[in-house]
Amino acid sequence: MSTDKSYLALRLEGPLQSWGFDSQYNRRNTGLMPTKSAIAGMCCAALGWSRGSGEERKFLLSFGELKMTAIAIPRRGVKKNLPAQRLEDYHTVGGGYGPNDLAERRSITVSAEDGKPRAKNGQALAVLTRRQYLTDASFGVLLEGDGALLREVALALSDPKWGIWLGRKTCIPTAPVLAGLMNSYDDAIRLIVGDKPLAAFMRQEDAASFSDGLDSIPDMAVSFDPAHRMFVPRRVTTVQAS
Repeated sequence: MSTDKSYLALRLEGPLQSWGFDSQYNRRNTGLMPTKSAIAGMCCAALGWSRGSGEERKFLLSFGELKMTAIAIPRRGVKKNLPAQRLEDYHTVGGGYGPNDLAERRSITVSAEDGKPRAKNGQALAVLTRRQYLTDASFGVLLEGDGALLREVALALSDPKWGIWLGRKTCIPTAPVLAGLMNSYDDAIRLIVGDKPLAAFMRQEDAASFSDGLDSIPDMAVSFDPAHRMFVPRRVTTVQAS
């Protein structure tokens, strides 16, 4: 990493957000703060890097060296701040077609027989999933590190090659994600929190060392290749609002 340091400020605003880090099989949970892997994926999409490509691997290696701070920004209601809450959505995937039947594989739905879900060999075709989202959440993210890399990311976010989402494709940003690129930490933080002190906001940041951290989150992306997805732990510290 070069000695040219910059600070990239991002805003994450939308009716739904989902930051998965411990999802297992058909249960897709969300954390309460944006994950570094999701921010990395957003940047890869903006740059147009395909999953598993050489460009992606090189980018993720450099991205892992950036320091990330995620800041919870309370959303104002009519009379008070709105608390961020988890929403669980119940899904059925399939159930109206036979995935191994060439005649039905590209079908979206086929009428159920006698009002019952279709089954083959006594096994229901529908796959049940439960997916969590955050509602009434708003965040700022500060990326700190190599200036050349952050300038490339900022340019991509200003005119992304592919769509960018707040964790999942159903979570569409309602404001431009790019808040600004600064040469000063204080100026970048001001883009996120305005004139209020940073201590007034809950935040989660990369720890300088393992002993400095309070928790480990498996959200440092090494590869998004669907056949070889790989993540390593990130040591973080969560600071409560004063």
